[in-house]
Amino acid sequence: MHTIGLVVYPNFQALGLAVGTVFEYANLMHTERAYEFTIVSESGGPVVCSQGFSVNSEPLGDRSFDTLIVTGDNECRLPPRSLIDYVRQAPEHARRVASVCTGAYVLAEAGLLDGRRATTHWVHALDFKKRYPKVQLEEDRIFVVDGQVWTSAGMSAGVDMALAIVERDFGPELSRMIARKLVIYHRRGGGQSQFSALLELDAKSDRVQMALTYAKENLAADLTVESLAEAAKLSPRQFSRVFREETGHSPAKAIERLRVEAARLLMETSKHPIEVIARETGFGDRGRMRQAFLRTLGQPPQSVKRVSAAVDLMG
Repeated sequence: MHTIGLVVYPNFQALGLAVGTVFEYANLMHTERAYEFTIVSESGGPVVCSQGFSVNSEPLGDRSFDTLIVTGDNECRLPPRSLIDYVRQAPEHARRVASVCTGAYVLAEAGLLDGRRATTHWVHALDFKKRYPKVQLEEDRIFVVDGQVWTSAGMSAGVDMALAIVERDFGPELSRMIARKLVIYHRRGGGQSQFSALLELDAKSDRVQMALTYAKENLAADLTVESLAEAAKLSPRQFSRVFREETGHSPAKAIERLRVEAARLLMETSKHPIEVIARETGFGDRGRMRQAFLRTLGQPPQSVKRVSAAVDLMG
């Protein structure tokens, strides 16, 4: 049985507790008890989280765990030096040391991320890089695995990381079953981007949002301004004007971004050839897809596919 210790400290972000649910369901669905999950803190007892309620914790003492996971907080505040010292020594007795969201600051402060690849929430990426220049921050990743050290981007990405831990320990079927039970996507791999084109386009009206949703669901179709305008229930001229006002992009540019995002996701989560991905996402051929990738991501599809394959191998 694997032992998991979730380290909390005052004002920790409450959503960090969600990782425990993954291990809870692993125990319910495995043929025998898979994990012993314990919430721990420096002194034990009740610890107040970011939402103001307390959770009970066991004292760290000289305990050791198979996997030690450190939560973060909303303000990137560090815990007491004594707790950081405990984390610094964790790799000596833990098979894995991990962080959820801004918990990466604790790992970095302890020196565990020096020279390693890591990630944290993109909002804090600039500050993190300034404070910890020795860390190879990959700010556009859901989670990163470098040796025995795992880091996740946001709080919900901690669930993706926990699913990957279960997959590493017990195989993909158990991880898939847990994802189904939790009604979440399996498997949002570590190489996947933190960003969403739909969110970045930030449509203000229902009509433009309807057009974007229609486009995302029909990427392989010929998405002309006329077809998008029909989905939005506007005239083509009205639609083009409103669309640019709300998103800051032309419809053609927005569709290209949606297609690039979908193609990139397929590269990260499937083994389809590039030609097939180009066809399924509406580019038609790999040449058009290559040009779109260079304009949007600054690198060709082949480079994205190679990086994704390398991440999977390292993870």
